Amino acid sequence: MAYPVSESARHGVDHLFSKAATASLVMDAADAIEIEAMPKAGIVETPEANIVVLTISSFLFRLLTVFHVDPEGAAGAYFRKGDGERSFVEAFGEVGNLCCGAMNRELGKHFLHTGMSTPHMLGRRCVTYLNELKPDYVSRYRIQINNSVAMHATLCLCAYAPIDFRVDTSAALEETGGLELF
Repeated sequence: MAYPVSESARHGVDHLFSKAATASLVMDAADAIEIEAMPKAGIVETPEANIVVLTISSFLFRLLTVFHVDPEGAAGAYFRKGDGERSFVEAFGEVGNLCCGAMNRELGKHFLHTGMSTPHMLGRRCVTYLNELKPDYVSRYRIQINNSVAMHATLCLCAYAPIDFRVDTSAALEETGGLELF
């Protein structure tokens, strides 16, 4: 059964992603990032070799954030920052967690009991299986960092009830901070 996702909720999800990605995906504050919304053509395979999937869930929805990445290319070098000992999924997983964590905190203002998954890296052909989830809303982005690192992102929102919320788009960009260990 498909549930409606309001236009304001769609706009809110897109805004939260753009805001979180702008703040979290750069390794240095001086790095330039461009995030461009792609035409709404659904779930498509992109040229990157892998996808990194993170999920934000509540009782009312599941939001999959899928980063299309190439661990062996410029993205791999950028996110590892010269640390050859670190795996790409470990390095990018931290960045992806910061991005989705910022989205999760904002969504938590509108929905009770949200939680996040750990990042999972899969082959790019797995992205077409997202169609099996029958998402109620899909948006796609092209991301470029310093005019040298290119990747894509796909957001898939699966609703278990009607989804409607409004995000204050005038709020200033907040710093994501670091990981907290307890």
